[in-house]
Amino acid sequence: MRNFVRLLLVTLSMFAWAINAHAGLLDQLFGATPNSSVVNAPAPSNAPATAVSPLLVYSQVSDYRLGAGDKLGITVFNEKELSMEVLLSDAGSFLYPFLGEVVAKNKTIGDLQALLTNQLKDGYLIDPKVYVSILEYRPFFVNGEVGKPGGYPYQPGLTIRKAISLAGGLTPRASLTKIYVIHENDPLGQPRLTMLDAVIVPGDIVTVDQSFF
Repeated sequence: MRNFVRLLLVTLSMFAWAINAHAGLLDQLFGATPNSSVVNAPAPSNAPATAVSPLLVYSQVSDYRLGAGDKLGITVFNEKELSMEVLLSDAGSFLYPFLGEVVAKNKTIGDLQALLTNQLKDGYLIDPKVYVSILEYRPFFVNGEVGKPGGYPYQPGLTIRKAISLAGGLTPRASLTKIYVIHENDPLGQPRLTMLDAVIVPGDIVTVDQSFF
């Protein structure tokens, strides 16, 4: 009888060990951990965003107003001689086959596509398929107490902080409270006090003043 009880206890122990080992194997295969519910839990609704939404980027580009210095790519389907790269002149225009001078200043990409499509339809092509893209934005400028003052290619979503970084960073004499921006579309060209996290647009002129303390 004792031998039977002892044999039963040994059998039960081996069975329990087998269950634990099997559970451990499943954890390894499927990545289950005691904290898996915490690791995979969705971020709280008030968590700060860490990336720019593609929709936001698209919106910025679609609303962008063209101006002097912008480099565009124009593609007309099945028309190689009408597909080209153009650089907008100081007047915000470019020369285009058949159409002559085309004024793109203050137009959006959609506006320009529609303009070219309609003008090419008028006696040149039956059903033109026109696509316009921005190859290079007109530059912005950084002056004053930065490492490398000058003009730099614009990038969507650019802030004052990033612009200063592109210009070599602040000098030891730079003031963090006296940073000004002149917007290209400001008819008065008035310098306005700005902050490091403010967003700039193409053609802006950023000036970092000297600190006297």
